[in-house]
Amino acid sequence: MSKDIAGLSWDLIQDARARIQGRVLRTPVMTSHTLDAEAGSNLFFKCENFQNIGAFKARGATNAVFALSDAEANKGVATHSSGNHGAALARAARLRDIPAYIVMPNNAPKAKLASVSRHGGKIILCEPTQAAREKSVEQVITETGATLVHPYDDYLVMAGQGTSAVELLEDVPDLDIILAPIGGGGLISGVATAAKTIKPTIRVIGVEPAGADDAIRSFRKGTIEPVPNPQTIADGLKATVGRKTFPIIQRYVDDIVTVSEDAIVAAMRHIWEVMKIIVEPSGAVAYAGSKLVPTKGQKIGVVLTGGNLDLDKLPWLSAS
Repeated sequence: MSKDIAGLSWDLIQDARARIQGRVLRTPVMTSHTLDAEAGSNLFFKCENFQNIGAFKARGATNAVFALSDAEANKGVATHSSGNHGAALARAARLRDIPAYIVMPNNAPKAKLASVSRHGGKIILCEPTQAAREKSVEQVITETGATLVHPYDDYLVMAGQGTSAVELLEDVPDLDIILAPIGGGGLISGVATAAKTIKPTIRVIGVEPAGADDAIRSFRKGTIEPVPNPQTIADGLKATVGRKTFPIIQRYVDDIVTVSEDAIVAAMRHIWEVMKIIVEPSGAVAYAGSKLVPTKGQKIGVVLTGGNLDLDKLPWLSAS
């Protein structure tokens, strides 16, 4: 069904919101006087780490699954994922009582493998490369007839992710900036489309790891520039921006900044210590980026995208 949709629109985001209502959570917006004082601005954290399966991915996957016709759904759904989208798709498929086939890299975090399995996904392991993931999922689709629900390059998925920005701006309508991470671009495409529709003057800024900086390279050059071997602790942000997401990023995103691995870890730990909530490295990237953007005296929305990670491999623990 997603292949027949010409593009991402406000109508598609509104349809997604109606479709997923009652099937995903409306996540809270949290604040911290301590972090505000440090930043010299007002930070409003959209806590998608509290979402079903612990990440924003529940929104897009649920929208895509429940948009399928009965004939399509009966054959199941398939995807490739480093973890969060896979768990989200498995959960959505279980809600609809259909199979979900999840191709995952063999070095995926144990917590994310466990989450996919816990939600009923059928895991197929592959080598940790984009080519291996795509080849494996193609084979699964050939064998099962399942419908591909791409992790990000799918308008239904983007529309679902965009509902997070609708909620954020309902709760804090006078935001000046929204900061969101960029991996494949599904989240920021939905967020930017929704935010610019609701409030055209708002600035949307993407944040990505310096070791996986294809988005900023592509943004500056005007063509998609993959990074052959991205290296970052933020495993959810290694994907290259997609053919469908990139034009949306070009149209609606105002700027992109990159953050170092040290900055990601520091941001993650600071959120844990000050806000007393768990975020994964990918989930802390937008907050890390807030330190690189002029925000003094402004109201800043920060999307905390997820909280799934192996607790026995916290990045600030010394190896022993």
